[in-house]
Amino acid sequence: MDRFPKTCLDPFGGSGTTALTCQLLGLQPTTIEVNPFLADLITSKLNSYDLVSLKQDYLNVLEVAGKMTVNPKDLLKQAPETLVEPGRDSRWIYSQTVAQRILAIREAISFVSTDSHRALLLVVLGSVLVPVSNVVVNGKGRKYRHGWETKQKFGADVDRGFRDAFLIVYTDLVKFSSATRTNFTVFRGDSREIIPQCNPVDMVIFSPPYPNSFDYTDIYNLELWMLGYLSSRQDNTTLRNQTVRSHVQVKRDFSTDELASTELKRAYRALCRRRGELWDDNIPEMVMAYFSDMQVILKEVKGKLNRGGKAFLAVGNSKYGGVMIDTAKILTELAPSVGFKLCRAEAMRSMRASAQQGGRAELNESLIVLA
Repeated sequence: MDRFPKTCLDPFGGSGTTALTCQLLGLQPTTIEVNPFLADLITSKLNSYDLVSLKQDYLNVLEVAGKMTVNPKDLLKQAPETLVEPGRDSRWIYSQTVAQRILAIREAISFVSTDSHRALLLVVLGSVLVPVSNVVVNGKGRKYRHGWETKQKFGADVDRGFRDAFLIVYTDLVKFSSATRTNFTVFRGDSREIIPQCNPVDMVIFSPPYPNSFDYTDIYNLELWMLGYLSSRQDNTTLRNQTVRSHVQVKRDFSTDELASTELKRAYRALCRRRGELWDDNIPEMVMAYFSDMQVILKEVKGKLNRGGKAFLAVGNSKYGGVMIDTAKILTELAPSVGFKLCRAEAMRSMRASAQQGGRAELNESLIVLA
């Protein structure tokens, strides 16, 4: 492109880093995010605020929540058993008093009339959920804290955490209140279906879920249930089915059309030969389905690029049963079939494989540039 871009699309918004960077640079971002909590997080980062009004809404939430008594069973009827004490098999993530306080604040936030304030306050409450729980969460999932049984949290910990988190957010908003804020659009849902609704853009920047069989909705399971984004098991299943087919944790249709990638066919045949060694029989088909979905994404974003525009993809490899899935190579082989020309592809860093795969830093993360 022979001019500075004015618009950008990110089909996998995540925590909103790309959108916020674009906005601070004067570009108008369009973001798609399937996870409703993350969509609120992105929106909260991009919005402008009347700080006096926001502070008053926060104080009102504290006042209303202080008068509320809630029963977790009423608000979490179909949530996982282990979410709230007594849990299951003597394990639970939140004590009764902690759950009651979280849910009281959540209900008080629901009375806030300004949409942007309501979303921001939910995000602030979301930042407290792990610290007041009995678990830690990282990129590999969730596990109980060491000695959690004797280190229980209380309602006062929730209040303190919510207050401290709001103070940090409010301070940042004051600090950056003079920053330029361009118009933005945040779509909520499945990128495969929403990209056609987007306006044309000057560039596309995204990092899709990696084909590593990890269900990224699991990382935010606490936020999704405790903040009311999920209210039933069907809600959870629907959300998982709206994600790219990069995991096998939910039963899905992994059927695909034939794809024009020699590297993908090689990897698929190798995975099929080692199917008996894999931790899930569906992994070979999941890998094929993932790249089928990615081809759909590439085709749709190609159709949204203005003349001279480029797409920038940050992608990562994975490995199953000793079989390397070279994501960058496969995508560069698929790109021409949807009209893209490869500008460059280069490894940026190496990630460690799982312990089962040897734990060595051999999984490349790569940047692909397409025009």
